[in-house]
Amino acid sequence: MRPKASTIKPTRLKALQQAADRLKRILEYDLTGISFADFEGTITEANNAFLKIVGYTPDDVAAGKLNWREMTPLEQRHLDNQAVEQIRNAGSCAQFEKEYIRKDGSRVSVLFGASRLSASKPELVCFSLDLSEYKQAQEKVNYFAYHDALTNLPNQALFKDRLEQALALSQRNEQMLAVMLVNLDRFKTINDTLGYMTADQLLRDVAEKLVECVCESDTVARFGSDEFALLLTHVTRTEDAAKIAQNIKQALSVPFSLQAQELFITASIGISLYPDDAKETVTLLKSAGAALNRAKEQGGDNYQFYTAGRTTRALKQLVLENNMRPGLERDEFVIHYQPQVDIETFQLVGMEALVRWQHPGLGLLYPAEFIPLAEESGQIVSIGDWTLREACLQCKLWQDAGFEPLRIAVNISARQFQQPSIVDTVTLILTETGIDPRLLELELTEGSIMRDPDQAIGKLKELKAMGVQISIDDFGTGYSSLNYLNRFPINTLKVDQSFVREIHTDADSAAIVNAIITLAHALNLKVIAEGVEKPEQLEYLRKLNCDEVQGFLFSEALCVEEFTQLLKERRGIEAIRNYATAPLSGVLTQLQETR
Repeated sequence: MRPKASTIKPTRLKALQQAADRLKRILEYDLTGISFADFEGTITEANNAFLKIVGYTPDDVAAGKLNWREMTPLEQRHLDNQAVEQIRNAGSCAQFEKEYIRKDGSRVSVLFGASRLSASKPELVCFSLDLSEYKQAQEKVNYFAYHDALTNLPNQALFKDRLEQALALSQRNEQMLAVMLVNLDRFKTINDTLGYMTADQLLRDVAEKLVECVCESDTVARFGSDEFALLLTHVTRTEDAAKIAQNIKQALSVPFSLQAQELFITASIGISLYPDDAKETVTLLKSAGAALNRAKEQGGDNYQFYTAGRTTRALKQLVLENNMRPGLERDEFVIHYQPQVDIETFQLVGMEALVRWQHPGLGLLYPAEFIPLAEESGQIVSIGDWTLREACLQCKLWQDAGFEPLRIAVNISARQFQQPSIVDTVTLILTETGIDPRLLELELTEGSIMRDPDQAIGKLKELKAMGVQISIDDFGTGYSSLNYLNRFPINTLKVDQSFVREIHTDADSAAIVNAIITLAHALNLKVIAEGVEKPEQLEYLRKLNCDEVQGFLFSEALCVEEFTQLLKERRGIEAIRNYATAPLSGVLTQLQETR
């Protein structure tokens, strides 16, 4: 039974009043949210601090709308369940971090704790400390632990972490990636002359330009005072990294406007590649650093690849790409001619024109070394037109010299064939060189005509009407339709050397070649097999009734002088008709032996 107020001693009453005042001040304290609730979570009373945290009002409390367990996100309610279990057993729970879903649907992080008010009543007092400002401060600290304060770029620690992750992904997917170090030339002079404020602004501007030069998923980081690092994950070949380096050089070549004056800068760039140069972080960075040092040694304002390993191929490719057009203008390209032979008589019946590049620094280059680059850069059209004109001209020169006219086959690339002016180009070359159109055979791949079959048929019909012969090169490796094959106005199918190589040892290759020859003859087409290097291959092709062959068994591709000598020796030579006893050491050898 409560004692009457009159019976309470004044000192006791004063103490109770002080305790009530303290409790009131605690409840009204804005830092900690305090609420009273039952074990089911229904909140019966809450201070302003708690209501501010969760975004509700005293009216919401009075209406019984607040429940601290229901305000907890579903994925965290197991924490509340554990807390309630602890309170039932021990009277209180250990503080833990959780979230509340506020009235507006947003989330707020809090440090939560609760205790039971008495052992006899199921009533709790809950304490919630708003962690929002702490979280923001923590995020800011974490951000600057991994970012450069001046440029806001990732720093060296974050760059290395991302590189580690990228290496793991590249290893699983067997993909290439590049590491690039960029160092501003003579930055110390700029810093000493114009001051650190101008130098800092320059670094910020350079950082923006570097970010613009790469993909969004790539990483640009600041490593030191005037050094940046780039992680390039969208590279499929070494030339891709080189093009980005070129883009960076171009971006930095534009004058920077600082303190009402224009400032021109250059940079040295070092590049290393995974997996060619290294397969782990430290060595990749070390290799890029070595390449950077070499760029500096060469005076700056250039980029260098790490040259140990296969990366030297990238340098060669870049040289070729840059030298291709000037090389064509300087007459560095030449044509070699490979004899085509009748399979029964071994008589020379034609030749294939094969372009070569006599590079002044790299020596004689074969098509596989520069044609793919020419196709990518678009220069294949110029090279193709030059090859066609030069081959036709040489064929006419041999004919004018009194040699028996021979068919000449010239490869036409897919890009060249797709030019709207291809028919006009062929017409013009035939007119300029004066060659009989019937002596010209254009070799096209299945892919080049199947990209747009209907358009291809129209072009082929125009060429055929002129008398030009059409050959499908590398037949059997593409995706041509038999329906279209019947509609294409072609003369010859050329069996790819990949099938010829194993025709006498692999049943599948033999079956494919047999099918091609049978199909071609059914369509009244001629068949020529390329890559014939062994007598066994030749014998098998004879049994399958192939019409013509070419390959090292007879002769490699010859320069103009060598082919002219072949034509001279061919005069007066009778055809070798007895295959069983005929020497097969090559057309040149046969002619020399029968002189």
